Amino acid sequence: MSVLQFHWSVTIAGSQTVDRWQKDVYQLVRRSGLLLALVICLVLLGASPAVAGLKDDRYDGEIFTLYAGNGSLVPPKFTLAEALKRDRPTLLVLYVDDSRDCKAYSAVVSQAQAFYGKAADLLPVRVDSIPPKATYAATEPGRYYKGLVPQTILFDAAGKVVLDEAGVVPFETLDTKLREVFDLLPRSQSLELKRRQVNEVTTELAR
Repeated sequence: MSVLQFHWSVTIAGSQTVDRWQKDVYQLVRRSGLLLALVICLVLLGASPAVAGLKDDRYDGEIFTLYAGNGSLVPPKFTLAEALKRDRPTLLVLYVDDSRDCKAYSAVVSQAQAFYGKAADLLPVRVDSIPPKATYAATEPGRYYKGLVPQTILFDAAGKVVLDEAGVVPFETLDTKLREVFDLLPRSQSLELKRRQVNEVTTELAR
């Protein structure tokens, strides 16, 4: 074999070795990249609020939009001071977005709006939006906050507190109290929102 033929053979063999080495490195990098991407995804999912759910205390957005499908409740159309001047019952709900109880309760509040939203003012207020103060006026949500969420405060048309409960209040309990405020027939007598008879004339609550 001539020197030229030997050099050409070595060159070809070396080229094949380099090509094989490059392919091996490429496969390794590719596999490592996929593995790294997978690890990053798992880490991000583990810490991301997107994996929060109805039964946990993690933040994942506005709960009335996410869990009640009702973005019309927030932000409320009136402040508490404005609502109390309207001579209508007012339902004040104090909540936070990273509470499983508040998430569950958002559907109850939305249901209450469906029945009473045209006759009463519903005010969901985030607790973290209440400014810290030593004292609050009777027209400020901070006056009624007891340190627990969700908290429901129902005012009658005269501005008197007729319900003040912390925790998830069943819709039936809320409905019963609202029926009393509107002088409606009790649930046992009518599932519809019908007022009691006055002078033999029955009127319905506007919806």
